[in-house]
Amino acid sequence: MTPDRELDRLVSELNASNIRRPNDASRLEEWLATLRTRGGSDLYLVSGVPPTIRLNGVLRSLSEPPIDGDEIETAVLPALPLHAVERYRRHGIADASLRRSAGGRFRIILHRERGRPAASIRALPLNPPQLAELGLPEGVEALSRLSHGLVLIGGPTGSGKTTTLAALVDVINRRDAKHIVTIEDPIEYEHAHHQSVVEQVEIGIDAPDFATALRAAVRQSPDVIVVGEMRDPETMQIALAAGETGHLVFSTVHTTDVASTVSRVSDAFPPERQPTIRQELSMALAAVMTQILLPKTSGGRVPAVELLMLGYGARQHIRKNALQHLHQEITITRRSGSFTFEECLARLVRHDLITAEHARSCARHREELDGLLSV
Repeated sequence: MTPDRELDRLVSELNASNIRRPNDASRLEEWLATLRTRGGSDLYLVSGVPPTIRLNGVLRSLSEPPIDGDEIETAVLPALPLHAVERYRRHGIADASLRRSAGGRFRIILHRERGRPAASIRALPLNPPQLAELGLPEGVEALSRLSHGLVLIGGPTGSGKTTTLAALVDVINRRDAKHIVTIEDPIEYEHAHHQSVVEQVEIGIDAPDFATALRAAVRQSPDVIVVGEMRDPETMQIALAAGETGHLVFSTVHTTDVASTVSRVSDAFPPERQPTIRQELSMALAAVMTQILLPKTSGGRVPAVELLMLGYGARQHIRKNALQHLHQEITITRRSGSFTFEECLARLVRHDLITAEHARSCARHREELDGLLSV
């Protein structure tokens, strides 16, 4: 069956099925309204338990009976765009954004667990975040002032990488007259046009994949390109070339520290190509930042960050694949704006945002942190 006929079949199936019943649609609307009203960040729909929201990092069940997988699929599937419905039918998982006139925008991941439908829904802020509101170290703002190069932001899932990217775009958008192109799957934060012109490309709606969208974006004379995630070698290769040829490119990687962020890119390629990729990385990279979110003593969460502004020494280490020396390069390039994870932890302790014990449990270089806390 051709893709067009398959899509037509899906549309007919949706129209003919019971998932369009008003009560089912209103049920999702009620859950989303509750999520917004209570100020929650996430809604979890899992078979066998009541709908559950995350409020200030803590899970709270709604006062409803447990739901089953059919109820979840029936409520959520009609809200997805057709490309996401097709993906869910074919692969059992779909990731899409949803707009509601009263409740704003949400990111929905409809998937399966233990053979049953389940959904994870995140409430997206109505406006892009302000960098100053995120609790990031002041030095992070310098990333928005780079003229060109590739900037990688690493961190585990849920560490706020996308939020940081959106805040950096907002800074550039309000300060500079630039042409900014973002490529996302899905779009999470919508940017108005301020000083800059901002184009936002959504995978599955505006382009089939990251590589195709990025290749097209480079031809559109952009000043800044944001790649929501570098998932494949082709996208990485184009991003490296764009950063090396005068564009400022931001992207994210699922990693935990500076060294693993760099190695994640080079290791995505076949062994015979990795020396060439490391050479390109050493020339294209402008900065590498990693972050995690830690619970604050007063409630809520605060980011702990590590930042390496690339200098001559770091570029040499990347070429030689001596990535274990990059931590030392962070301390060497402090004057350029670099700072270690331990320096950030010590600052959080001094501002009473986290305890010294918690900082020590998170530290990657315990002796370095102990020295900073003893000063």
